[in-house]
Amino acid sequence: MFRRFPHRFLARCYGTGPIYGNHNNNFRTTTRQGAYGSTEVLNNDLLSTSIPTVPLEFEVINEHTCPWTRRHPVIILHGLFGNRANNRTIARYLNEQLERDVYLPDLRNHGLSQHIGRHDYPSMAADVERFIAEKMPEDDVKPIIVGHSMGAKVAMSVVLRKPELCSMLVSIDNAPVATAPTTAFPRYVRKLLEIIASPKVQTLRDAEMSLREIEPSPVIRQFLLTILQRCKDEKTGETRFRSRIPLGILNDAIVKGNIANWEFNPWVHRWEGPALFIRGTRSHYIADEFLADIGRFFPRFEVEDIDATHWVNTERPKDCSDLIARFVERHEDE
Repeated sequence: MFRRFPHRFLARCYGTGPIYGNHNNNFRTTTRQGAYGSTEVLNNDLLSTSIPTVPLEFEVINEHTCPWTRRHPVIILHGLFGNRANNRTIARYLNEQLERDVYLPDLRNHGLSQHIGRHDYPSMAADVERFIAEKMPEDDVKPIIVGHSMGAKVAMSVVLRKPELCSMLVSIDNAPVATAPTTAFPRYVRKLLEIIASPKVQTLRDAEMSLREIEPSPVIRQFLLTILQRCKDEKTGETRFRSRIPLGILNDAIVKGNIANWEFNPWVHRWEGPALFIRGTRSHYIADEFLADIGRFFPRFEVEDIDATHWVNTERPKDCSDLIARFVERHEDE
């Protein structure tokens, strides 16, 4: 079950607030004295329009799109190690409920999109901004941007970088805070590379059994298996595995803190549009202590809870889509 968590008042209660300690890993930050004696952290690279971008591969769910009514489309962004397929179920529900196109792009270094050395939130956001400009060039089309986990931080980065670009924001189980890099993802990378290097791992069952050594959750193991692709060894003719994504680039981004980091500053960057934060009650990604930070960046935010883990988008897709659809319809009626 899900329940509403009424926290829109937090922005009024807390106002603007502190900064995080680990802004900016490119050492181009400047500071100045701000209101109430605070230090404003200014990083012009966060808003740069000259970041090299890549075109994003995508698909559109439009079976139930109403051809007679012009409606803002939905864009759903996946998380780390994921791809567009992770959100197909939610996309189909939303297409049916909201009768509009739902776009599912693969972010850089994921799915079928291009591989590129830089992997951080400003660069991923710039890719999405290019995607919107190319696929939705009309000035009156302002998509509703939805993201899960890493994709949620990308979506938040888009609206903070280009406030006029989107009409609504939905963040599924992630908050605008910098956290310590997780140890799980580097462990996954090491095990996946081990599977790829081993001539003894030839079947999906072999790979799944190997993943059991480091990951007890069958849901996460199945998710990790989607990264692997079976192929034939040109030298031996035996079946082996290779990675669909650049594990080295992503591991580098993880270890450097680019995925856990959050460089935007609410003294400088704020988005006034409607924002919905969906959190799994068995997840720590949107802890209660982060709600004040959410309010500083997104003063019109709402929070909804679903009984699920961090993978709430795949565990409870219908509940997620119901919350998103009601949120969109309510704000479009205002």
